Amino acid sequence: MTVLTDFAGTGVHEAVQDRLDAFFTDRISLAAAYGDNYRLLWEAARSASRGGKMFRPALVVGVYRDLGGSDDDSALRIATAFELLHTAFLLHDDVIDRDLIRRGVPNLAGSFAADATARGATEAAAETWGQASAILAGDLLIQAAQGFLARLSVSAGIRADLLDLFDRSIFVTAAGELADVAFSAGVRLPSLVDVMAMTEQKTASYSFEAPLKAGAILAGADAETLTILGEFGRLVGVAFQLRDDQLGVFGDAQVTGKSVLNDLRNRKETPLIAHARSTPRWAQIEEALEILGTSDSDGTSVRAALEECGARTFVDSLIDDHVARAQSLLDDSGLPATLRGHLRDVARHAVVRAA
Repeated sequence: MTVLTDFAGTGVHEAVQDRLDAFFTDRISLAAAYGDNYRLLWEAARSASRGGKMFRPALVVGVYRDLGGSDDDSALRIATAFELLHTAFLLHDDVIDRDLIRRGVPNLAGSFAADATARGATEAAAETWGQASAILAGDLLIQAAQGFLARLSVSAGIRADLLDLFDRSIFVTAAGELADVAFSAGVRLPSLVDVMAMTEQKTASYSFEAPLKAGAILAGADAETLTILGEFGRLVGVAFQLRDDQLGVFGDAQVTGKSVLNDLRNRKETPLIAHARSTPRWAQIEEALEILGTSDSDGTSVRAALEECGARTFVDSLIDDHVARAQSLLDDSGLPATLRGHLRDVARHAVVRAA
């Protein structure tokens, strides 16, 4: 990805992957003493960590270097922690959404469920085995990510600030995930404001705000810089998730590696759906969603209705607004010119991507 390579510099993806491989190799070796199932769990977790874009590590390292940092080992350790956290959240998110595919191949829950079925387990038992395995793997990776930060060779103050930042990002993301489940399950009927708040909590905090601020904290940045980076990350993170929601309905499954039906069938509450509910077409859309959930429909009628009621255009306008505000924030800031340029590229790329 050229934008992130230009930002963080060449070799960051490979350096983080090397650290991940070393970590998983160690864990797999230790897990063997506790039985084949536990070893296989760690091997599957390693597979889950591969194939991502690694833009969170790039944000950490890019900000750190643009602010004059030179301790690449510490920056890469923080970057690795964020990638482990991201993998953990994906594992948990797939269980919540009952997805069995990630990046075009069976995810951890899916592969463990398939293995259980092959051994003669019932469908219910295989599902339980797959979901429990994914939950445990995610838990283990969150703990490991925090361990990467706790062992940094930095001052006690910087370490504490980084751990606090990491803790808050997990705290906020969990709030967003809980709200997402409540809305999708019909526990609570959300307004557009509610859905936008959930969108911000679920993605912006750990994917953009925290990585940007982590690189700045390691570089010894002042409070004003941290505030600017945090707000920029919030705005771009929301735009990124809005684009992700669109790809989950209108994207190309061959490119995204995810089904374009699951979000609709699971009645995921996104700004697309929240806006559609406020239009005269909602009764028709709701009926089409009900049919989609119990049939082999390809979702064409739902997507067409979302286009016709203006939901897709409305979300496009939200994306444009958030990116424009992020760009304006950079223009008015005192951030170094190189960093401002890189962040502008990040903002643009976050919303024009196809996957």
